Amino acid sequence: MLLVGDIGGTKTILALFKPSGRGWGCAKRTLYASADYKTFTELLAAFLLDVDAAISSVCIGVAGPVVNGDCAATNLPWILSRDEISRSVHAPNVWLLNDLEATAWGLLALPEDDFVELNPNAVQSQVGNIAVIAAGTGLGEALMIWDGATHRAIATEGGHADFAPSDQQQIGLLNHLMQKYDGHVSYERLLSGHGLVNIYDYLKQIQFAPVNISTENKMLTDDPAAVIGMAGVEGNDKLCVEALNLFCRIYGAESGNLALKCLPSAGVYLAGGIAGKIFPVLKNGEFMKGFLNKGRIKVVLENIPVKICINADVALLGALTFIEKMSG
Repeated sequence: MLLVGDIGGTKTILALFKPSGRGWGCAKRTLYASADYKTFTELLAAFLLDVDAAISSVCIGVAGPVVNGDCAATNLPWILSRDEISRSVHAPNVWLLNDLEATAWGLLALPEDDFVELNPNAVQSQVGNIAVIAAGTGLGEALMIWDGATHRAIATEGGHADFAPSDQQQIGLLNHLMQKYDGHVSYERLLSGHGLVNIYDYLKQIQFAPVNISTENKMLTDDPAAVIGMAGVEGNDKLCVEALNLFCRIYGAESGNLALKCLPSAGVYLAGGIAGKIFPVLKNGEFMKGFLNKGRIKVVLENIPVKICINADVALLGALTFIEKMSG
């Protein structure tokens, strides 16, 4: 059997796959709240408690930089070691990937109906570079570089690059966050669950619109980012609507920045937990406005496909694809 995983700051998914026909079938899949476990070793032991089948290979995508094969998660106090995982599951083959690298491999394995196109002027291509960006608990970015015959995945920590405002509103937002984060403001401070709350708080501070007391009360008991996102999608709170529109413009701008750095003629792909939840707002044009706001070089981006991935298990499938690739 094969063990694959997708570790994020909010949730962790582990799954077991067994041979099925010409491919692999899922034998077990469990979703965990990451914060419920002090270590990944503890979570893994809980998952394996009722598993008695031999595991030959493990591949896990982790939200964090993979250095010398091991990973310290960015938004969790977890350190993942290949050797420790190998001992825990008695598997000879263990790989840790950056979660966006795993997502990138998964995108290549998905059918076209798992994507929704955002760019009405897109020219579709199966060859060429691919850019992957995913806002969730954090912001992940990866590249798939076309070498003339196949794609090669490159993990990055681009989500931690400096935020660059593009108008006076965003300059004010940057100044606001520079005080909160001691001078360095990355795109992740805006393009994440916490980032959406940061944007909302700034708009509230400058009194962009009156505060909705019902929204504020819900934020005391529920996840504030989820409350803001839902109210923004439903359109019943002016602060939340603007927060979500601004979020989408900045999301589009950083996606355009990533595209300029690799010229992804085969597409820019949006993954991560937030895209599916704010899908109607991503489609309203604010994202593409930010994406194309590149002055004289706008022409380079106008025909690049920009797609939302709607398959929540893309990183798991990418980990499975990577095992198959490494197994020859």
